[in-house]
Amino acid sequence: MAAVVVAAVASGIGAAGARAGEFVRPDCRSVIKPTDALRFDTDEHLRWYKRFWTGTCDHLSFCFPGSPNWNDIVTKLLAKGGAAEQPALLPKACRLGQMIGLEWAKDKGVQKISTKDLRAFNVILEKAGDPLKGVEAVDAQARSMGAQPPR
Repeated sequence: MAAVVVAAVASGIGAAGARAGEFVRPDCRSVIKPTDALRFDTDEHLRWYKRFWTGTCDHLSFCFPGSPNWNDIVTKLLAKGGAAEQPALLPKACRLGQMIGLEWAKDKGVQKISTKDLRAFNVILEKAGDPLKGVEAVDAQARSMGAQPPR
């Protein structure tokens, strides 16, 4: 019996095994739903969501690891905004990441936000003189594309 459990965990079978450990940056965890509380269509949906936040390809086909990833983007936004803007910026950036990440990570046949859209969002965030206004602009655009806050 123990060998079956070990084999199942090692192969990634089961949502509990796939969801072990939180990968969202610690300062976002108090303002968004924990990953374990979110609904994922498949284990692959969860793994793409993890890729969105961390840049790590966890047995994903056609995945390119690294940056940009949302944990890094939030770091850049906070640095750009400075200490005075952080209390307003952090929760909005974290919620935006969860909303966009959940949608982008879906199967390509049903997703409403593509990798091309992520690139466009990144350009908006990088070019925004005020990072809070950039986050708000991307939030409005993502919602208009059909992205919804997590349930």
